[in-house]
Amino acid sequence: MEKEYRYTASGLDNVILVGLEECVDDHGEKCVTIPRINKLHEAIAMTILTRRGGMTGPELKFLRTLMGFTQAELGKIVNREALTIGRWERGEFENDPNAEAIIRLVAAERLQLKLDAPIEDVTGWCFQTADKPAIRIDASDPDNYRPIAA
Repeated sequence: MEKEYRYTASGLDNVILVGLEECVDDHGEKCVTIPRINKLHEAIAMTILTRRGGMTGPELKFLRTLMGFTQAELGKIVNREALTIGRWERGEFENDPNAEAIIRLVAAERLQLKLDAPIEDVTGWCFQTADKPAIRIDASDPDNYRPIAA
């Protein structure tokens, strides 16, 4: 079985890196190094953007931060107050599916990720589901981080 590492530095508690090489630090402790962190974050973003089911608050915050937007800036794009974006991120209430679809499309454009799906499909992916699977990333090749299908 390949080694799995829970990657929480992204602000998400559901990211699992599979196949990441362990190393030993100067004190003899096992550790991991994550090269090309920007490429890893792109793979995480791609998983969030293409997953069927509404995104969680922390996933929304991850995408917003990765895009470089404040809550107010993102709110302006989806015609919502910054306070509303903050509430979505904290999970105080569910995202609006239409606003989430716009956020997914803006994120794909801003992060230069290709969704390979028509807008009609993307809007259908944005409805909340009870199931929130882990975001599993193949980390065996840091030059090519890839989402692992759930």
